[in-house]
Amino acid sequence: MLVTGTTAVVAIIGNPIVQVKSPGAMNRYFADHGLDATLMPMEIAPDAIPGFVAMVRRWTNCKGIIVTVPYKQVVAPLLDALTPRAARFSTVNVFRRDPDGTLTGEMFDGVGFIAAAAHHGVDPAGKRAAVVGAGGVACAIANSLCETGVSHLAIQDLDTAKQDALIAKLRDAFPAIEIVAGVATTAGLDILVNGTPVGMNGDPRLPLADAELSGLGAHCFVADVVTAPTITPFLAFAQARGCTIQTGLEMTETQLVSLAVFMGVAAP
Repeated sequence: MLVTGTTAVVAIIGNPIVQVKSPGAMNRYFADHGLDATLMPMEIAPDAIPGFVAMVRRWTNCKGIIVTVPYKQVVAPLLDALTPRAARFSTVNVFRRDPDGTLTGEMFDGVGFIAAAAHHGVDPAGKRAAVVGAGGVACAIANSLCETGVSHLAIQDLDTAKQDALIAKLRDAFPAIEIVAGVATTAGLDILVNGTPVGMNGDPRLPLADAELSGLGAHCFVADVVTAPTITPFLAFAQARGCTIQTGLEMTETQLVSLAVFMGVAAP
């Protein structure tokens, strides 16, 4: 790929950034489709985020920014506009820069999760599901599970205030779905998702306690949002129980085209 002064630039920001797989996958997409664009990884310090967003407004050859942990909910309030999907939980995983410097945020993580699950033949409609986490990506996945018609959804997060706020918003938006706090047991679950960074970059922990995981059945579809390592300790545990698994990389790759189209560096 030849990067020149005419190349449209997009970036992915996070902290840490070493685990992200998007640059390789998206830059291959640009090259394969003859697009004059490039995606670069940027590790931004937490106190620099407001200044970075302000700088993007003036970065005239920048088309947009992909947002990963821990900034999905930090960046959202700094933007000029959010799509309805992003506004529901004030969380984004991408924002585009229009020619006048206006910044608009969107959230595709939930869409990517459902699309990746479909590749495994999983339809959440009528299923019993649980999501560990109440941050940006967990909110998006929980919302998409509700949109696709799960019958039961459990949410668990160490930050009970965030957990309860997410549950309240989901109950308000989806009154017909049974939405509960905490994952008392994984027995009887059809879908289990780790929406936290637990297990990333050599972290040996599991997102749930042994007692909670002891009932995990082989019929349960188990997913993780962590992309490095590809097979996290949680996914390895699920595989040993006979479960079908979905990696974080699968969720990432299914939404790459949507991200590129939203930022204006690929055609719809």
